[in-house]
Amino acid sequence: MIEREIEISNKLGLHARAAAKLVHTAARFASDIKVKKGSEEVDGKSILGVLLLAAAKGSKITISADGSDENEAIESIQQLFDDKFDESE
Repeated sequence: MIEREIEISNKLGLHARAAAKLVHTAARFASDIKVKKGSEEVDGKSILGVLLLAAAKGSKITISADGSDENEAIESIQQLFDDKFDESE
């Protein structure tokens, strides 16, 4: 299992569209993917769970992946955040 802490830098945080992209990306991988903010941990393949984290800009979340493609999953998810979900700022 690997984990990575990510600070949310896009203006609107993990709003519905960004959360949908995260879930869509996570669903491409066989690994079990979790998203944690504070003491709350949710399934990274559940849009409702991701939205319930209410992660705004500046929030720090931890993404964990456990499975055969965990490295690729973490890298793909990190890329989403690095690209700010392709949103204009």
